[in-house]
Amino acid sequence: MRKTLRWLLSLVVLIGTVSAAGSTAHAATAAQPAAAADIKDQILGIPGMSLIEEKPYPGYRFFVLNYEQPVDHRQPWKGTFKQRLTLLHKDVSRPSVFFTSGYNVNTNPRRSEPTTIIDGNQISMEYRFFTPSRPDPANWANLDIWQAASDQHRIFTALKKIYKKNWLATGGSKGGMTATYYERFYPRDMDGIVAYVAPNDVVDKEDSAYDRFFAKVGTKECRDRLNAVQREALVRREPLEAKYAATAAAEGWTFTTVGSLDKAYEAVVLDYVWAFWQYSLLADCSAIPAAATATDQQIWDSIDGISGFSAYTDQGLQTYTPYYYQAGTQLGSPDIKQPHLGNLSRYGYQPPRNFVPRDIPMTFQPGAMADVDRWVRDNAHQMLFVYGQNDPWGAEPFRIGYGARDSYVMTAPGANHGANVAQLLDGEKSLATAKILQWAGVAPAAALADTGRAAPLAAPDAVLDQRDAEREPQLRP
Repeated sequence: MRKTLRWLLSLVVLIGTVSAAGSTAHAATAAQPAAAADIKDQILGIPGMSLIEEKPYPGYRFFVLNYEQPVDHRQPWKGTFKQRLTLLHKDVSRPSVFFTSGYNVNTNPRRSEPTTIIDGNQISMEYRFFTPSRPDPANWANLDIWQAASDQHRIFTALKKIYKKNWLATGGSKGGMTATYYERFYPRDMDGIVAYVAPNDVVDKEDSAYDRFFAKVGTKECRDRLNAVQREALVRREPLEAKYAATAAAEGWTFTTVGSLDKAYEAVVLDYVWAFWQYSLLADCSAIPAAATATDQQIWDSIDGISGFSAYTDQGLQTYTPYYYQAGTQLGSPDIKQPHLGNLSRYGYQPPRNFVPRDIPMTFQPGAMADVDRWVRDNAHQMLFVYGQNDPWGAEPFRIGYGARDSYVMTAPGANHGANVAQLLDGEKSLATAKILQWAGVAPAAALADTGRAAPLAAPDAVLDQRDAEREPQLRP
């Protein structure tokens, strides 16, 4: 602004013969740029974008939006659906983060860790086929990782015209997978990828890495304690299933999709050890009851609190049908041995097919994950993968090869499925923070000169930075 004023004053001097007051006023008026349109008007000016609601939040504008997407990006003339997304707007002069959980979108203001680090805008996308972002009628063949990546690409292409600074893609768990797949199919869109706790099940039928993980995670004392409760829940199947039936009747739970209460009960019990390490810490092992002396109620409460007896009811499965469908068609799913259960298990680790209604056809595509894995190893550029040491999903991580450039895999010691950059060891935390700032184009000179001085640019916010309370059933990462 000061530069503009100096230019105007020079112009007045050069004109000279014109009335100073009149000429200055006229020149100043002519030089003023047109007022920028309100950000809401700019967003809603995008063809296919519509407003659901705007929610106020200090320092930001927060919008819940719908965006019209092709049901099939390969054949866009065959119909569209409305995909829900949110926009946490800070300023068009700031970089942007494209976030997805891989599931439903949270319609309350939230900020991912990279958004806090770079002090930027955040666009959050609901994954296709999670309601209400589901085509009607739903052709489930259009639910795959390429179609979802193409959803992101269209949203990015539309918003990049407004948010012109650097962009990063991020997400945790299935969201981390989603960010990775997006980079694989559209590698020119993003300036960096930050993928948290992203599973990488390259060969679906080879799951020995999980068995090795459970043989050494935590301490032997904790493993034995968890295994004993899990085994006891199968030993006491009859009285505990009676309690399950009574609870189901009271809650209105049904078991049509999985097939029977017995199958649902065992699926919940077999999730127990996995779910503990996914969501809990080693220190939480002290709360696990001693199986030999525990009452039926104590066994029930421990299993329910960690695995959740509602998980495999029709009502519990309904929201996550798109995930189980993808696990059974492209993503893969784990199958662990659990030898401590002996012959007490009737069904083993049940496959995703058991958790999807039978009227939805499913065919597994074994090459999908192998393709992504190979691409990441050979082509990763400005990608960061963060894992938790005690998270079962990290047993099969993404790895980078000789063809990768400026990319990293880091592990937070003792962390679970909630691992993030803040939990890394100091040296890696500083490096990761510095890289995120650099990729976003906002790294301060001090951080460029010394990664040890890299720190988040935005002040902490207890509301924006809170993690969603929703828990994920074990089978969905």
